[in-house]
Amino acid sequence: MARNLVKEIREDNLISKAELARKAGVSPLTIDRVEKGMNCRMETKRKIILALGYKLSDKHKIFPED
Repeated sequence: MARNLVKEIREDNLISKAELARKAGVSPLTIDRVEKGMNCRMETKRKIILALGYKLSDKHKIFPED
């Protein structure tokens, strides 16, 4: 499982899983799986990065092992 900082960033910004899911256009279950380190498609990572307010060039700040 890949380590990522989605949960930490989401909680620091006081965003619920449901709100992040809505902003990213994915299901809350997908957010839950990503936060637990399960694999997801590159497109899903792209949506999450943008929904968190980051640029795609900041990918390493959220998904450091990619």
